[in-house]
Amino acid sequence: MRSFPLPLTLTARLSPVAVLACAGWALTSGPVAPPAAAGHQTPQNTPAGSSSAAPSTTAAANAYATAPAPCAGVPGATVKSLVPGAKTAGKEIPSTDTRLRRTCSWNALHGYDYRWLDVSFEISPSEQEAKKEYEQRVAERGGGGAVPGLGDGAYSVVNLTTEDKQETREGVVLARVANALVVVTYSGSDFESKKAPGTDEINKGAIKAAKSAVAALGGGRG
Repeated sequence: MRSFPLPLTLTARLSPVAVLACAGWALTSGPVAPPAAAGHQTPQNTPAGSSSAAPSTTAAANAYATAPAPCAGVPGATVKSLVPGAKTAGKEIPSTDTRLRRTCSWNALHGYDYRWLDVSFEISPSEQEAKKEYEQRVAERGGGGAVPGLGDGAYSVVNLTTEDKQETREGVVLARVANALVVVTYSGSDFESKKAPGTDEINKGAIKAAKSAVAALGGGRG
C-alpha cells in the first residue's frame, strides 16, 4: 500500500490534546454564609423534629453533576462500523476538570479510508446555562437542521473542506439533555481518490454515535 501524506488539517487533528485539554470548565461555588460576629451568638428556637437548616435544592435542580466516562459512551460494534480499524476502547483526551468535561477519540486509516470520531460530555452549572450554550453553538453553525427525538434538543450539520486537492467531510451533532451537552464530531477522507465520503454517510454516522452517547448519559441522570 502506498503511503499518502495527511493534509495539514487532518495532521493537526491527530494531536488534539493541547486544544481539548484547555476546554475544561470551572463551576463557581454558591454563596457562603458570613461567620457570626465574635462574642455574639443568636439563639435559635427549633421545633422538635424539624431540621435547623433549610434543605438545599441546588443539587436537585441539576440532573447531572459529573460527566460520564466518554469512551464507554459508544458501543464497540458502533465504533467498528464508523471507524474501521480503530481500537474500540478509544482514547480519552486529558481535561482540566473531568467532572465537567470528558472527551474520547477514535481514529484509524483503513486501507486508504480515514475516519475520525470524537464524543464529548460537558456539564453546565444549570439547565438554563446549558440551553444558552447549546443555542449559541447552533447559531454559530449554519446549514444544518434539527434531529428529532434526541435529548431535549439536537442539531446536526455537515461541512466539506478541501486542502491540497484532498476533500474531508465533517459532521457535528450537538445534543442537550437537561444541564448536559453531548458533542459528536465525525469526519472522513479517502486518500486514494482524494474524495470525501457522502454527506448522508457522515451525517447518519454522527447521529448514530450521538444517540449512543445520549443513551449513556441518561444512565447517570438523577
